[in-house]
Amino acid sequence: MERPLSLLEPMDMPNRFFPIKVHHTTAKEYGITLFNHHWHNHLEFLYFTKGSAMIELNSVPYEVSEGDLVVINSNDLHYGVSQCDDLVYYAMIIDIKLLHSHSIDAIETKFITPISQNRILFASKITGDAEVISCVSSLIQELNQRELGYELSIKSYLYRILTILLRRYGTNKLSTEEDQQRLKNLERFTPVFQYIEEHYPEDLSVDQLSGLAGLSRFHFSRLFKELTGRTITDYINTLRINKSEYLLRNSRMNISEIALSTGFKDIYYFSRSFKKYKHVSPSEMRKNFHI
Repeated sequence: MERPLSLLEPMDMPNRFFPIKVHHTTAKEYGITLFNHHWHNHLEFLYFTKGSAMIELNSVPYEVSEGDLVVINSNDLHYGVSQCDDLVYYAMIIDIKLLHSHSIDAIETKFITPISQNRILFASKITGDAEVISCVSSLIQELNQRELGYELSIKSYLYRILTILLRRYGTNKLSTEEDQQRLKNLERFTPVFQYIEEHYPEDLSVDQLSGLAGLSRFHFSRLFKELTGRTITDYINTLRINKSEYLLRNSRMNISEIALSTGFKDIYYFSRSFKKYKHVSPSEMRKNFHI
């Protein structure tokens, strides 16, 4: 199926003739955003080697830690936040075209094309599978060292990883119609997510945001909750609270300044909201970090 390109995250590959890349990422602050809400039509693996994080996929949050693998299927809406002060992970991004055959064979028709079209999906979080982690680690090593024939080795590891995922972690299949509708909703709401991220300290109304999506208030609210699993108010408050937690841990701003800078006009409402989401008060959070 043809994918809409206008709102895809840019995915420049180092080698367009061998479209795979790996990022080694570290995060040294609790609460820092690893990546904002976005989607792309590539298959992506996140392999965590140290620390812990929260990765949200299609509105479902996953707590991950050392040794876990996150599978981001094509067109999954995803978002990540560090939950420690020393996080290390690898992000492996694969253009599925790397595995396409130049002829119509059983591998192409049974597996590669359905994966590329979201007709085969994989479980989002994999824990404690030594075999798949070994393949991922070896693939990363091959890509980093780039010895003679590394392309052959990487393709072999990718086929092995997909085989394990198919046998152990294959999940529900989307129909073509379901996939088209999900893509349509993602495209419609991407400007909304971007606007909220850029303007969260400001007053944001449903009328304003629904206008960005070209929807009525009712349909906007329904589809927003369907995509994120939250109401628009809860989504904005969660973002503001996460931003304020980061400032409590890492800045010398006082609590009133932090409340105002993250969109809370009432310090008492901020304190109640913070305790509701984080189960401690802002002052207790600040005290724990001696700032």
